[in-house]
Amino acid sequence: MQHHQDSLDTYVRRVKDDPDAIAVILVGSVARGTERPDSDVDVYLVVPDDVFDSAIAAHRVIVEERSDATYPGGYVDVRLATVTFLDAAAERGDDPVRASFEDARVAWVRDGYDIAGRVAAIPVLPPKIWESRAISFMSEVWWHGTDFLPQALALDNTFLLHHAAVHTVNAGGRALLALNRTLFRGPRYLDATLATLDRIPDGYSDLARQLITQPSRESADAYVQALETFHPWPVDRAASASIFIRDNELAWLTGILPPELS
Repeated sequence: MQHHQDSLDTYVRRVKDDPDAIAVILVGSVARGTERPDSDVDVYLVVPDDVFDSAIAAHRVIVEERSDATYPGGYVDVRLATVTFLDAAAERGDDPVRASFEDARVAWVRDGYDIAGRVAAIPVLPPKIWESRAISFMSEVWWHGTDFLPQALALDNTFLLHHAAVHTVNAGGRALLALNRTLFRGPRYLDATLATLDRIPDGYSDLARQLITQPSRESADAYVQALETFHPWPVDRAASASIFIRDNELAWLTGILPPELS
Protein backbone atom coordinates (compact mmCIF):
# COMPACT_ATOMS: atom_id res chain seq x y z
CA MET A 1 0.00 0.00 0.00
CA GLN A 2 1.21 3.47 -0.76
CA HIS A 3 1.41 4.65 2.84
CA HIS A 4 3.71 1.71 3.63
CA GLN A 5 5.95 2.57 0.68
CA ASP A 6 5.97 6.23 1.71
CA SER A 7 7.00 5.26 5.25
CA LEU A 8 9.76 3.03 3.91
CA ASP A 9 11.02 5.79 1.64
CA THR A 10 11.06 8.23 4.54
CA TYR A 11 13.01 5.81 6.71
CA VAL A 12 15.54 5.09 3.94
CA ARG A 13 16.12 8.79 3.25
CA ARG A 14 16.95 9.31 6.90
CA VAL A 15 19.19 6.32 7.59
CA LYS A 16 21.25 6.33 4.41
CA ASP A 17 22.97 9.49 5.66
CA ASP A 18 24.20 7.51 8.66
CA PRO A 19 27.76 6.32 7.88
CA ASP A 20 27.07 3.13 9.85
CA ALA A 21 24.13 2.17 7.62
CA ILE A 22 25.01 -0.40 4.96
CA ALA A 23 21.60 -1.49 3.66
CA VAL A 24 17.88 -1.59 4.34
CA ILE A 25 16.08 -4.84 3.54
CA LEU A 26 12.28 -4.86 3.38
CA VAL A 27 10.74 -8.04 4.82
CA GLY A 28 7.44 -9.15 6.36
CA SER A 29 3.92 -8.65 5.08
CA VAL A 30 4.70 -5.49 3.10
CA ALA A 31 7.43 -7.33 1.17
CA ARG A 32 5.12 -10.30 0.59
CA GLY A 33 2.17 -8.12 -0.47
CA THR A 34 -0.07 -9.47 2.31
CA GLU A 35 -0.10 -6.37 4.50
CA ARG A 36 -3.19 -4.87 6.14
CA PRO A 37 -3.77 -1.12 6.14
CA ASP A 38 -2.49 -0.93 9.74
CA SER A 39 0.49 -3.26 9.29
CA ASP A 40 3.90 -2.06 10.37
CA VAL A 41 6.82 -1.92 7.94
CA ASP A 42 9.38 -4.63 8.78
CA VAL A 43 13.00 -4.09 7.81
CA TYR A 44 16.47 -5.33 8.54
CA LEU A 45 19.02 -2.54 8.87
CA VAL A 46 22.48 -3.86 7.97
CA VAL A 47 25.26 -2.27 10.02
CA PRO A 48 28.95 -3.00 10.77
CA ASP A 49 29.78 -5.80 13.21
CA ASP A 50 30.87 -3.48 16.00
CA VAL A 51 27.62 -1.50 15.83
CA PHE A 52 25.64 -4.74 15.97
CA ASP A 53 27.67 -5.99 18.95
CA SER A 54 27.07 -2.74 20.81
CA ALA A 55 23.34 -2.97 20.11
CA ILE A 56 23.25 -6.53 21.45
CA ALA A 57 24.98 -5.39 24.63
CA ALA A 58 22.57 -2.47 25.02
CA HIS A 59 19.47 -4.61 24.25
CA ARG A 60 18.73 -2.50 21.19
CA VAL A 61 18.91 -5.06 18.41
CA ILE A 62 15.25 -4.36 17.56
CA VAL A 63 13.59 -0.95 17.69
CA GLU A 64 10.34 0.69 16.60
CA GLU A 65 10.87 3.84 14.57
CA ARG A 66 7.60 5.80 14.67
CA SER A 67 8.88 9.13 13.37
CA ASP A 68 9.11 7.79 9.81
CA ALA A 69 5.56 6.42 9.58
CA THR A 70 3.22 8.39 7.34
CA TYR A 71 0.00 6.82 8.66
CA PRO A 72 -1.68 6.84 12.09
CA GLY A 73 -0.38 4.18 14.45
CA GLY A 74 2.24 2.99 11.99
CA TYR A 75 5.92 2.39 12.57
CA VAL A 76 8.99 0.87 10.98
CA ASP A 77 9.95 -2.28 12.89
CA VAL A 78 13.74 -2.37 12.61
CA ARG A 79 15.93 -5.40 13.31
CA LEU A 80 19.67 -5.00 13.09
CA ALA A 81 21.82 -7.34 11.02
CA THR A 82 25.33 -7.43 9.59
CA VAL A 83 26.88 -8.81 6.43
CA THR A 84 28.27 -11.60 8.62
CA PHE A 85 24.75 -12.22 9.94
CA LEU A 86 23.40 -12.58 6.39
CA ASP A 87 26.12 -15.06 5.43
CA ALA A 88 25.58 -17.07 8.61
CA ALA A 89 21.81 -17.13 8.05
CA ALA A 90 22.32 -18.56 4.56
CA GLU A 91 24.73 -21.19 5.90
CA ARG A 92 23.08 -22.31 9.12
CA GLY A 93 20.11 -20.10 9.97
CA ASP A 94 17.07 -21.61 11.64
CA ASP A 95 13.74 -21.70 9.81
CA PRO A 96 12.19 -18.54 11.31
CA VAL A 97 15.14 -16.39 10.26
CA ARG A 98 15.24 -18.00 6.81
CA ALA A 99 11.50 -17.53 6.41
CA SER A 100 11.78 -13.89 7.42
CA PHE A 101 13.76 -13.29 4.22
CA GLU A 102 11.26 -14.92 1.87
CA ASP A 103 10.16 -12.34 -0.74
CA ALA A 104 12.54 -9.82 0.83
CA ARG A 105 13.85 -6.99 -1.30
CA VAL A 106 16.73 -4.59 -0.82
CA ALA A 107 15.24 -1.12 -0.46
CA TRP A 108 18.64 0.56 -0.41
CA VAL A 109 22.27 -0.53 -0.28
CA ARG A 110 25.51 1.41 -0.03
CA ASP A 111 27.81 1.08 -3.02
CA GLY A 112 30.30 -1.75 -2.82
CA TYR A 113 28.15 -4.29 -0.99
CA ASP A 114 26.51 -7.40 -2.50
CA ILE A 115 23.44 -7.60 -0.30
CA ALA A 116 20.84 -8.82 -2.81
CA GLY A 117 22.73 -12.03 -3.53
CA ARG A 118 23.16 -12.77 0.15
CA VAL A 119 19.47 -12.13 0.87
CA ALA A 120 18.35 -14.39 -1.98
CA ALA A 121 20.44 -17.28 -0.61
CA ILE A 122 18.94 -17.25 2.89
CA PRO A 123 15.52 -18.91 2.33
CA VAL A 124 16.99 -21.70 0.16
CA LEU A 125 17.63 -25.21 1.53
CA PRO A 126 19.02 -28.12 -0.52
CA PRO A 127 16.84 -31.22 -1.08
CA LYS A 128 18.97 -33.40 1.21
CA ILE A 129 18.18 -31.10 4.15
CA TRP A 130 14.43 -31.40 3.55
CA GLU A 131 14.74 -35.19 3.37
CA SER A 132 16.77 -35.30 6.58
CA ARG A 133 14.17 -33.17 8.34
CA ALA A 134 11.33 -35.41 7.24
CA ILE A 135 13.13 -38.40 8.75
CA SER A 136 13.90 -36.59 12.00
CA PHE A 137 10.41 -35.22 12.52
CA MET A 138 8.65 -38.51 11.75
CA SER A 139 10.94 -40.16 14.30
CA GLU A 140 9.74 -37.57 16.82
CA VAL A 141 6.11 -38.23 15.89
CA TRP A 142 6.53 -41.91 16.71
CA TRP A 143 8.37 -41.35 19.97
CA HIS A 144 6.18 -38.61 21.37
CA GLY A 145 2.92 -40.03 20.03
CA THR A 146 3.35 -43.76 20.56
CA ASP A 147 5.84 -43.95 23.43
CA PHE A 148 5.81 -40.87 25.66
CA LEU A 149 2.06 -40.26 25.44
CA PRO A 150 1.09 -43.82 26.46
CA GLN A 151 3.63 -43.57 29.30
CA ALA A 152 1.97 -40.38 30.48
CA LEU A 153 -1.43 -42.08 30.52
CA ALA A 154 -0.07 -45.06 32.43
CA LEU A 155 1.61 -42.78 34.98
CA ASP A 156 -1.32 -40.35 35.14
CA ASN A 157 1.23 -37.61 34.41
CA THR A 158 -0.70 -34.60 33.14
CA PHE A 159 2.36 -32.55 32.21
CA LEU A 160 3.94 -35.38 30.21
CA LEU A 161 0.61 -36.07 28.52
CA HIS A 162 0.21 -32.54 27.19
CA HIS A 163 3.93 -32.23 26.47
CA ALA A 164 3.79 -35.37 24.34
CA ALA A 165 0.63 -34.25 22.53
CA VAL A 166 2.04 -30.82 21.66
CA HIS A 167 5.37 -32.24 20.53
CA THR A 168 3.66 -34.92 18.43
CA VAL A 169 1.62 -32.31 16.56
CA ASN A 170 4.58 -29.96 16.23
CA ALA A 171 6.74 -32.75 14.79
CA GLY A 172 3.98 -33.95 12.49
CA GLY A 173 3.34 -30.46 11.21
CA ARG A 174 7.01 -29.90 10.55
CA ALA A 175 7.33 -33.27 8.81
CA LEU A 176 4.60 -32.09 6.44
CA LEU A 177 6.38 -28.76 5.97
CA ALA A 178 9.55 -30.66 5.03
CA LEU A 179 7.57 -32.85 2.62
CA ASN A 180 6.24 -29.69 0.97
CA ARG A 181 9.62 -27.90 1.05
CA THR A 182 8.14 -25.14 3.21
CA LEU A 183 9.94 -23.21 5.93
CA PHE A 184 8.62 -23.06 9.50
CA ARG A 185 7.93 -19.41 10.30
CA GLY A 186 7.15 -20.06 13.98
CA PRO A 187 4.50 -21.71 16.18
CA ARG A 188 1.82 -19.06 15.69
CA TYR A 189 2.01 -19.49 11.91
CA LEU A 190 2.03 -23.30 11.80
CA ASP A 191 -1.71 -23.94 11.41
CA ALA A 192 -2.12 -21.25 8.77
CA THR A 193 0.91 -22.47 6.81
CA LEU A 194 -0.23 -26.10 6.88
CA ALA A 195 -3.63 -25.04 5.53
CA THR A 196 -1.92 -23.76 2.37
CA LEU A 197 -0.02 -26.97 1.59
CA ASP A 198 -0.86 -29.22 -1.36
CA ARG A 199 0.39 -32.45 0.20
CA ILE A 200 -1.36 -32.98 3.51
CA PRO A 201 -3.60 -35.79 4.88
CA ASP A 202 -7.35 -35.34 4.57
CA GLY A 203 -8.81 -34.04 7.81
CA TYR A 204 -5.37 -33.23 9.19
CA SER A 205 -6.44 -30.07 11.01
CA ASP A 206 -9.22 -31.88 12.88
CA LEU A 207 -6.91 -34.73 13.88
CA ALA A 208 -4.29 -32.30 15.17
CA ARG A 209 -6.84 -30.27 17.10
CA GLN A 210 -8.33 -33.39 18.66
CA LEU A 211 -4.92 -34.57 19.86
CA ILE A 212 -4.06 -31.16 21.32
CA THR A 213 -7.38 -30.53 23.02
CA GLN A 214 -8.20 -34.10 24.09
CA PRO A 215 -4.94 -36.04 24.28
CA SER A 216 -5.59 -39.76 24.52
CA ARG A 217 -4.34 -43.02 23.09
CA GLU A 218 -7.15 -42.91 20.54
CA SER A 219 -6.47 -39.36 19.33
CA ALA A 220 -2.72 -40.01 19.20
CA ASP A 221 -3.14 -43.25 17.25
CA ALA A 222 -5.47 -41.58 14.77
CA TYR A 223 -3.05 -38.71 14.21
CA VAL A 224 0.02 -40.92 13.85
CA GLN A 225 -1.75 -43.36 11.54
CA ALA A 226 -2.90 -40.53 9.27
CA LEU A 227 0.72 -39.44 8.81
CA GLU A 228 2.07 -42.97 8.44
CA THR A 229 -0.32 -43.91 5.66
CA PHE A 230 -0.17 -40.58 3.86
CA HIS A 231 3.40 -40.84 2.62
CA PRO A 232 6.13 -43.51 2.37
CA TRP A 233 8.46 -41.79 4.82
CA PRO A 234 12.09 -42.91 4.35
CA VAL A 235 12.37 -44.18 7.94
CA ASP A 236 10.76 -46.92 9.97
CA ARG A 237 9.96 -47.26 13.66
CA ALA A 238 12.97 -49.47 14.32
CA ALA A 239 15.40 -46.80 13.09
CA SER A 240 13.42 -43.94 14.62
CA ALA A 241 14.66 -44.70 18.14
CA SER A 242 18.31 -44.17 17.24
CA ILE A 243 17.46 -41.11 15.14
CA PHE A 244 15.47 -39.57 18.00
CA ILE A 245 18.32 -40.14 20.46
CA ARG A 246 20.90 -38.77 18.01
CA ASP A 247 18.86 -35.64 17.33
CA ASN A 248 17.76 -34.89 20.88
CA GLU A 249 19.58 -36.71 23.67
CA LEU A 250 22.99 -36.47 21.97
CA ALA A 251 22.68 -32.87 20.77
CA TRP A 252 25.05 -31.81 23.55
CA LEU A 253 27.67 -34.19 22.16
CA THR A 254 27.25 -33.58 18.43
CA GLY A 255 26.84 -29.81 18.77
CA ILE A 256 23.92 -29.96 16.32
CA LEU A 257 20.68 -28.32 17.41
CA PRO A 258 17.66 -30.62 17.79
CA PRO A 259 15.35 -30.49 14.74
CA GLU A 260 12.71 -28.65 16.73
CA LEU A 261 15.12 -25.70 17.03
CA SER A 262 16.18 -25.71 13.39
